[in-house]
Amino acid sequence: MSTEQIRVAVTGASGRMGREVVKMVLQDEGLTLAAAISPSTGPVDAGTLVGLSPCGITVQADLETALKDAGADVVVDFTVPHAAYGNASLSIAYGARPIIGTTGLTPEQMTELDELCKEKGIGALVAPNFSIGAILMMKFAAQAAKYMPHVEIIEYHGDQKLDAPSGTSIKTAELISEARQELRQGNPNEKEVIEGARGGYYNGFRIHSVRLPGVFAQQEVVFGGHGQTLKIRHDSYERAGYMPGVAVACKKVMTYSGLIYGFEHLMD
Repeated sequence: MSTEQIRVAVTGASGRMGREVVKMVLQDEGLTLAAAISPSTGPVDAGTLVGLSPCGITVQADLETALKDAGADVVVDFTVPHAAYGNASLSIAYGARPIIGTTGLTPEQMTELDELCKEKGIGALVAPNFSIGAILMMKFAAQAAKYMPHVEIIEYHGDQKLDAPSGTSIKTAELISEARQELRQGNPNEKEVIEGARGGYYNGFRIHSVRLPGVFAQQEVVFGGHGQTLKIRHDSYERAGYMPGVAVACKKVMTYSGLIYGFEHLMD
């Protein structure tokens, strides 16, 4: 990988995650901010937008306009699912590697992005979670499932989160399912007195989504066995906790061709 700074464009730059990404890029010696995009912000300096000194990069309203001039190596996207696919396709067309932290892309969309990347010979990353601790939680849960196959997932987020269950809990469930055979849990004659009380069904076990004000992001994976339980829990308290992972992703995606699903693949 080149020792030159990696040029990063940030979509959704005025959003809560976007601001953290802009700040991280401006403070990381291996990265340089190539562009910041936000349709509603207006032409302000990106550094000023995030409470730092002016950096000379003006926030732009249109991604394609920015990509034409930016020479971006990477485009980081924490916007919304209905925009992320189009942003990624456009980024790839300009030779920039998309890093997508937005959940909600369909498997078909990810397959299409993978094919587009391979045609260009560049990499892309779709990651439900960039927290190093959360990735370790998923890995530990997958290991535990080999020995304690009875499991349920409880995930907690703020009441403004749009998708349920969370992308992190789905990814955790996928990793658990790779480590254990499908096992339908609970009493075969159980009945939900209130529909949905047992949570969402996934490969034999349940995922429960809690949405409350005052909660940021937490997940607990609970395993049950004869006379014992095991709980693996991760708590996120602020968005800055995701930024070390985003920085690693910006650097490592430069070495891949095709789409990678899950930050854990960058930690191997």
